[in-house]
Amino acid sequence: MSDQKLKVIPLGGLGEFGMNCMAIRYGDDIIVVDAGMMFPDAELLGVDIVTPDFAYLEENKEFVRALVLTHGHEDHIGGIPFLLSQLNIPIYGTAFTLALVERRLEEHEMLDEARLHRVKPGQKIELGPFHVEFVHVTHSIVSCVALAITTPLGVIIHTGDFKVDPTPTDNVLFDLHTLAEYGKRGVLLLLSDSTNVDRPGYTASERAVLPRFEEIFNRAERRVVVACFSSSIHRLQQILDLAATVGRKVAFIGRSMLSATEIAHNLGLLTIPDNLLLRPQDIMSVAPHKVVCVVSGTQGEPMSAMSRVAVDNHKSLSLERGDVVVHSARIIPGNEKAIGRMMNHIARRGAEVVAGSMNPPIHVSGHGSQEELKLLLNLIRPRYFVPIHGEYWQMSKHAALASHLRSYGLEDTFILETGQTLEIDRHGARKGEKVTVGRICIDSGSIDEIVEDMVIRDRRHLSEDGFVIPIIAIDKHTGKCEGLPEIVSRGFVSMEERSELMASARQVVLRTLETSSNEERTDWGVMQEKIRADLKRFLNKQTQRRPLIMPVILEV
Repeated sequence: MSDQKLKVIPLGGLGEFGMNCMAIRYGDDIIVVDAGMMFPDAELLGVDIVTPDFAYLEENKEFVRALVLTHGHEDHIGGIPFLLSQLNIPIYGTAFTLALVERRLEEHEMLDEARLHRVKPGQKIELGPFHVEFVHVTHSIVSCVALAITTPLGVIIHTGDFKVDPTPTDNVLFDLHTLAEYGKRGVLLLLSDSTNVDRPGYTASERAVLPRFEEIFNRAERRVVVACFSSSIHRLQQILDLAATVGRKVAFIGRSMLSATEIAHNLGLLTIPDNLLLRPQDIMSVAPHKVVCVVSGTQGEPMSAMSRVAVDNHKSLSLERGDVVVHSARIIPGNEKAIGRMMNHIARRGAEVVAGSMNPPIHVSGHGSQEELKLLLNLIRPRYFVPIHGEYWQMSKHAALASHLRSYGLEDTFILETGQTLEIDRHGARKGEKVTVGRICIDSGSIDEIVEDMVIRDRRHLSEDGFVIPIIAIDKHTGKCEGLPEIVSRGFVSMEERSELMASARQVVLRTLETSSNEERTDWGVMQEKIRADLKRFLNKQTQRRPLIMPVILEV
């Protein structure tokens, strides 16, 4: 056995949802598994997306061999343009996953330089000391793989996102056989998805939604509008097949929906019956009982297609009384209010909303429940186990789920958080030193528009206390104030309070000017700081609030 250490370095996705990214290092060789993003929480004002801080990879860029992708969801591929802007490494993934990556790289004008390598389930590649086999798994998006990474110290299995679907719509089963074979030969470390660890039993098959859709399609007297994730190709296939059976035409609406269906169709992953598709611009001219619209924007995103349809602001579709709108997607935590508002707008148009949990279901999860997580643990029987993809409490629960394996060779379970490394050598495994990790906040999706922590702090400050701008005109020859200072405020105090308070504030600024020396008055930097300090003290005393104060001095 080698004296080199094997290190597992989570750069995102452990102890949080989204931003999935993990580096695996052996000696001076590193491979990266996934490079995702997440959408910001309410505190990150004005931020569009959040990616991991790839500083560790940039510091070690001469050692990074490749980026290996498990599947094409945004929380696994959304950070790729930002990673490639720092180090251009080869990328390995299935055809559908790479097609989604290509679209993203095209938006950032980075596709020409990217080195993309297509792989198929069952294929093996060699990346320095790492031998990676791609193992087919089932999930809510097509072409997903787990990774069996053979290292000089043993095999690491990284499940990616998965559920064990016994009846997938494309009839391509989860490759449990290959994982069981690895389990027989011995697995050093298992990294397994923890998303649904709190759900007992098994996650329902993708086919479980069909009875509910059949019921809706058969009883609806007018249009059926289905809001679902554009990446749910299995769901889209069932909708297409069912529409053909009941004699309805299908129109796809939304940029991501059109893009995903085009990619899936070109790769042979989505079969569209002849004469079934309807152009969006023809929806309103076809008899309503003959139409199904499939729309992107399930999370109530402000400018998404479904949000625009809900407020009757979409060029192709206008909801009418008697239409049925089906929300066939999970509610991502944090989006409850936006989705609720969207559904209220839909109901105001007189349409029926079908959403929430029901039996048969209108939506099923893409992540395995407790029995599936146990099944994988029992098949693989690793020496060490690290739960991944989830909040700390979920990973902790997943670790407890594995405790029964201690009599079958499981030596230890580690609950890691982003930045906390795991070291393995011939003596065993232990937590290693932490690496510097963080998150990069990005405005409007551009690589160039990284938002600093200070900017977010200022935005939070503005949102809570508003701002005050004292405007002072000073004679550049005499250094004297020309007239009373003007004070502009927004988001600070109400109109009734403003006049009296601002009159007093003007006097404070005037007093500051009068008590300053001629020398100070000709140094704008000094004067701005003095005015800011005096005004801050006065306003805080009067209102117990701390608005952002930005003095403006005009030379006249």
